Amino acid sequence: MKSNWKILTVIALLSSAVTLVAFNLLGLGKRDVIFNEATSAPAITGRLAALGGPSGAPGDFSYAAELATPVVVHIRTTMTRTVRQQQVPDIFRDFFGDEFGGRGQQGAPRRQQGQASGSGVIISKDGYIVTNNHVVQDADEVEVVLTDKRSFKAKVIGTDPLTDLAVVKIDANNLPVVTLGDSDALKLGEWVLAVGYPLDLESTVTAGIVSAKSRKIGILEQSFAQGQQKQTQQQREQADTPVEAFIQTDAAINPGNSGGALVNLQGELVGINSAIASATGYYSGYGFAVPVSLVKKVTADLLKFGNVQRGYLGVRPRELDSKVAAEVGTKVGRGIYIDDVVDNGAAKLAGLQKGDVIVKMEGQLIDSDAAMREIIGRRRPGDVINVTVNRGGSERDFKVELRNRNGGRDVIKRAETPSTSLKALGADFGDIVGPELKQLGISGGVRVKKLYDGKLSETDVEEGFIIVKANTKNVRSVKELEAIVGSVKEGEGLMLIGMYPNSSRMYYYAVPI
Repeated sequence: MKSNWKILTVIALLSSAVTLVAFNLLGLGKRDVIFNEATSAPAITGRLAALGGPSGAPGDFSYAAELATPVVVHIRTTMTRTVRQQQVPDIFRDFFGDEFGGRGQQGAPRRQQGQASGSGVIISKDGYIVTNNHVVQDADEVEVVLTDKRSFKAKVIGTDPLTDLAVVKIDANNLPVVTLGDSDALKLGEWVLAVGYPLDLESTVTAGIVSAKSRKIGILEQSFAQGQQKQTQQQREQADTPVEAFIQTDAAINPGNSGGALVNLQGELVGINSAIASATGYYSGYGFAVPVSLVKKVTADLLKFGNVQRGYLGVRPRELDSKVAAEVGTKVGRGIYIDDVVDNGAAKLAGLQKGDVIVKMEGQLIDSDAAMREIIGRRRPGDVINVTVNRGGSERDFKVELRNRNGGRDVIKRAETPSTSLKALGADFGDIVGPELKQLGISGGVRVKKLYDGKLSETDVEEGFIIVKANTKNVRSVKELEAIVGSVKEGEGLMLIGMYPNSSRMYYYAVPI
């Protein structure tokens, strides 16, 4: 019997269940980023040497734990979702009467509040914190609790679903700050500590080793694909690809560890804990963290530009194995086969060709698509990378200047679209006028004519829905709806009340703003 034991679960602890990644890009603010980065090995070297153990022995984890625990925070979120009440069987309506609602119809949607819990890492003294996107996505409120029990309301500054990273900000000063390590320098078998708030417990430290690097597990791609279901074919074709190049560890990681720190024995941040592979949803020896090399770049972009600046190589890659090598007719056993190059893309302009095999980038051996995407993912448009390819049995070096998604060298700033505009709702609206008002028995209303990708698509609203009230205020025209939506402050909700043609029932939809 085939056993499907491997369930990839993103580790954010909800009040009722563990949630999978969803996607929401906010990106605000503009800030030059100065990280606290490691420059040389600290006093830990002498401390471990004094233990007298052999090279690679477990040693004393207390030094790293003392440094890491104050910079890892507890993140609690509250979100509101719209759920439909269960339909009451007709037999009960027949017995008890019409108070159970119209025959054959579902109950009115209602708002339900939920809570989630995760972790985060302080990266600046003035309150910037990095965490996972799935920890804060769709949150109405974000609370950060420090190790000294102080609690702060946090603002989501920016998120990046393609790496499952996010930045939040609290109003605080003189905070302890994590030191960023070097994830490239990590060796297989090296000891690491996972620090966070698993299972809604207090600060917890667990130890393990680096089991693998540049690991691709498909969790972001799977969740991203779910988020694309409501997109058009053109939107899907133009969408970016998630970057998965996780550090794998056997340190105990559980729901609630999401967004917490993975540190080396110097107490330096080497990764942000993000996911586990488990048949139960809890620790089973396989944890995954976003490498700090990627965390640093994504965080800096979110703070400085409001979105992540991605460089594009402009190739269609295929990861080589013996089967693919035989299929494409190359004698190179490992690397990235270039199945095609994009016209006027970075690779073609630099001289790379279809049939080349990428074997190195920046001097690092490339034997997986994940490793290649991680290296490119750390760079911006206009950055030059060294690429070594095997062409016809001999290696050749190229300098490739990465391009933005439009083919240029410049950074692309996020278009500023107010979250409270009608455009953000993602729909076309029209006034209800004339005889239709009398037919519907209303004095005014606005019809949802067409739905696109936006806030309304996150609810159960369907095309044709007629809005008669928004946040308890009557809606008689599109102009009035726009004024009401525009008055909603960031973080507040929008309740739309209305009906569908040929139905006398009123529907209630909670829309996140």
